[in-house]
Amino acid sequence: MSKLDGGGIYRSVLTRNVLLLVACQVINISGTVTMVTLGGILGAVLAENQALATLPMSLMIVGTAGATIPASYLMSRVGRRAGFMVGAGFGVCSAMLAAAGIWLGSFELLCVAATTLGAKLGFSAQYRFGAAESVPPAAASLAISMVLVGSLAGAIVGPTLALGARNWIDGAEHAGTFFALAGLYIGEVVFLSRLRFAVPGLRAEASERTGLRSVIRNRVFLIAVLGGVVGQGTMTFIMTATPLSMHVIDGLSLADTALVIQSHVIAMYAPSLVSGFLVMWLGAPRMMATGTVVISLTIVVGLAGHEFLHYWGALSVLGLGWNLLFVGSTTLLIGSLSDAVRFKAQAANEFSVFGVSAVASLSAGAIVHYLGWNTVLLSVLPVLVMMLAAIAMLPRQRVATASV
Repeated sequence: MSKLDGGGIYRSVLTRNVLLLVACQVINISGTVTMVTLGGILGAVLAENQALATLPMSLMIVGTAGATIPASYLMSRVGRRAGFMVGAGFGVCSAMLAAAGIWLGSFELLCVAATTLGAKLGFSAQYRFGAAESVPPAAASLAISMVLVGSLAGAIVGPTLALGARNWIDGAEHAGTFFALAGLYIGEVVFLSRLRFAVPGLRAEASERTGLRSVIRNRVFLIAVLGGVVGQGTMTFIMTATPLSMHVIDGLSLADTALVIQSHVIAMYAPSLVSGFLVMWLGAPRMMATGTVVISLTIVVGLAGHEFLHYWGALSVLGLGWNLLFVGSTTLLIGSLSDAVRFKAQAANEFSVFGVSAVASLSAGAIVHYLGWNTVLLSVLPVLVMMLAAIAMLPRQRVATASV
């Protein structure tokens, strides 16, 4: 890893691409939070069967998992900029479909809109890769964390947009919110059009196929993927179960439940202000181990009781642990790949991460309903122990500099 002094780190990471991608991430997360905030509410209004009220949210996650491989394939052919712009175009379509669904009272259109938004997220989830590719290897973790800081701003903009624009169109509450969101996505397309990458895209060659075989045998790459899967999967699993356990089962107020989720989102992204530097200081493996241990504290806090403070503490710790594990895993992943295989290897990573996240989201409600909150917490413990064991198997050398 190349050495950079403090000033050099800052100068190297404050590039045109990184700043544009941070702005795009603000818009990206604003749209996601808006759909998460309103999707269930609109589903309950529009669906004839109330049991299907949360179907749009599940379809959004499924759409994300399904788009990851096509997104990477497209970007390997046409480059990051064009691929990201296609993804933002899906966002515009999604927002307009949602507005039309509300106007027409169509639950089916809302479901299509949520799935399309999921496809958009399959592209924009790779903003962190684009940022890391825009800076020297030594500053990759800082670029990744800066993009995640944009998520924090987006988590604030989304609810504000949902409330501020909901009455723009008479007789179609919340349709105005999605029209406003479509405007933001158009702005995202404009920002993305200003990106400049040195490598426009890579053609598939025999050497790429050979390289992929070496990736599959690369322990560092596999453990990096496992870190993303464990971090995102456990976070989604516990977070999805929390509102049902808090509000429906334990009877805590909706306001308390919303505050816990909001605190969780802040805890997920606020550490990005420093987590990039922590990776450079600790190294990716130690960062991943620290994040895994912090996530395990979620179990301790959550099992202590079922009051507001227990849920708030557990979800806040969960968000912090996710950030440390996710940033560490992404940094390790990028350092383990050569240019010849990065798109396909990143596609495999994203599909694994969001595929498991979709399964976790779909199963969390049933498990907390039938087996309870404590079972939700305890069920992730074996996975966390496996993660720590895998990290211990990493080579002792500074793997961030290795490329297969």
